Amino acid sequence: MAKSKGDKEILLYGRHPVTMALQNPRRQIREILAVKGAVDGLSVPPKIPVRIVGREQIEALVGREAVHQGLVARCMPSAGVRLDDILTELGETAAGVVLLLDQVTDPHNIGAILRSAAAFGALAVIVPEAGAPDETGVLAKSASGALEVVPLVRVANLARAMARLKETGFWCIGMDGHATGVIGDQKLPARAAFVMGSEGDGMRRLTAETCDFVTKLPMSPAIESLNVSNAAAITLYEYRRQYPFGTRKG
Repeated sequence: MAKSKGDKEILLYGRHPVTMALQNPRRQIREILAVKGAVDGLSVPPKIPVRIVGREQIEALVGREAVHQGLVARCMPSAGVRLDDILTELGETAAGVVLLLDQVTDPHNIGAILRSAAAFGALAVIVPEAGAPDETGVLAKSASGALEVVPLVRVANLARAMARLKETGFWCIGMDGHATGVIGDQKLPARAAFVMGSEGDGMRRLTAETCDFVTKLPMSPAIESLNVSNAAAITLYEYRRQYPFGTRKG
C-alpha cells in the first residue's frame, strides 16, 4: 500500500529533528552541515561526514526564516512503512490507535499531528498518496523529532485502508463537528482509527460513509472548529484516558 518517494533528498534542520534522526537506525543520513560548535554534544557516527560551514550557507539551503540552530542533515526520505507492517507489529495486542488524515495538506499541521501521535502512543499517522505533502524539513521541524518515531504511512486509497483496518478489529471513527454524540460521553473501542478531515471541507463523502460512526469534541458554539492538529491531540488524549498505556484488553 505504500509508495516510495524515490531518491529525492530532504533537509532536516534544527537540533532536535537532527538529534532524533541520528538516533533512528532506519534514517539514512548523507551528511551533516553545521556552524562551528553546533555539533557539540551530538553523537554522530564516524561514517556520517560533518562539514563546518557558515550560517549563510545553511540559510541558502533552508531559508532565512527557518529555525535551523546552525544545523542541517542531508537525508534520504524515510523508508516506506506499509499499513500491513503496522498491523503485523500490533499482533495480538487488543488496544491500539491510529490516525487517518483526509484532505489535510498543511505540512505544519501534519508535523504537529505526528508530535501528538508520538506523545499519546499512536501506532501510525495514515495519509493518502495524492494530496498529502511530501516529507520535508518543514514537516519534520513541526514534528519536533516525531517523524523519526511515528510512521507516516502513505496509502493509495484511504477508504480501502479503512476497510483493511476493520478486517483486523479496528473501528473507524470520523471526527465531525456536526455529529450528535460527544467523544467523552462514548465508550471508545480498544482498536480505534480516528479519521480527521480538513478544517474547511472535513472528510470526503466516501471516507465519511466508510466510518463506523462519527463523533465530535465538546465545543462552545462561539467558534466553529479547531485547528486539525489541536483536534487530533484532544482526540488522542480522550482515547488514552479510556485506554492508558499498557492496556491490553478492550
